[in-house]
Amino acid sequence: MQTSNFQKNFRLISLIILTILLLLPLFLGISLSLSSSQSIAQGNLWPKHLEFGNYVKVFTNTPMTKFLLHSFMVSGLVMIGQVILSIMAAYAFVFLKFKFKKFTFILFLSTMMLPFEAQIIPNFATMRDLNLLNTYAAMGLPFLASAFGTFMMKTSFEQIPTALRQLSDIEGLNHFQFATRVVMPYTRVSIITFALYGFLTNWNMYLWPLISTTNDKVRTVQIGLRQLRSQDTASNWGLIMAATIVSVIPTLLIIFLGQKYFKKGLTNGVIK
Repeated sequence: MQTSNFQKNFRLISLIILTILLLLPLFLGISLSLSSSQSIAQGNLWPKHLEFGNYVKVFTNTPMTKFLLHSFMVSGLVMIGQVILSIMAAYAFVFLKFKFKKFTFILFLSTMMLPFEAQIIPNFATMRDLNLLNTYAAMGLPFLASAFGTFMMKTSFEQIPTALRQLSDIEGLNHFQFATRVVMPYTRVSIITFALYGFLTNWNMYLWPLISTTNDKVRTVQIGLRQLRSQDTASNWGLIMAATIVSVIPTLLIIFLGQKYFKKGLTNGVIK
């Protein structure tokens, strides 16, 4: 009994310590975002006087609003494309019969073994040849097909009872009707989980948007944050940290609002 209580207390203390370590950078960033440049220059980690004006300046003195809109547009469109294509591919691998299906699926999954760095040059050359550099398409097209998303959807589709498929055949449902009326509602938790994951992944992407764009007309918020450090605001760390916190807020909201779907996905073995 004492051993059990000791284990529970040890786990609780460990979780508290890990939580503090994970949240400390966020709280420190918020603290610096509410501090003046003079206070930060003096080495103060906590503000002497709250400077909420830093958040106002983010939207009035910098082009962060434009960068945020670009990120929402690119991340949203890529997320929608990934979900649609992953559902279609997974449906084919699970419910359709064709030659070399297993081999094709293995070949499809093998693309996950390629590091992103190895794909940069071919993707850049393709976008250049298509004259798509400095466009939203250049930042989104290379990521519309997701092997991980297809694998995730396939795993979820395979859990659909065979009886549902048989009943759908009796009702005379075609593939599109079966997918939209049965498959997608039945696996909506997995679909929403992957959609949230896809949005967060594309929102935090830095390297590819930096390579595929050269002007601010389409650049995303991650590139905008980097530019703030090389402009006139480079010495205003309070403003830079405020912009950083603003860029983090959408991801925090998505994680907070979608945590129940992430939990269900983990419980059902969707995310491993």
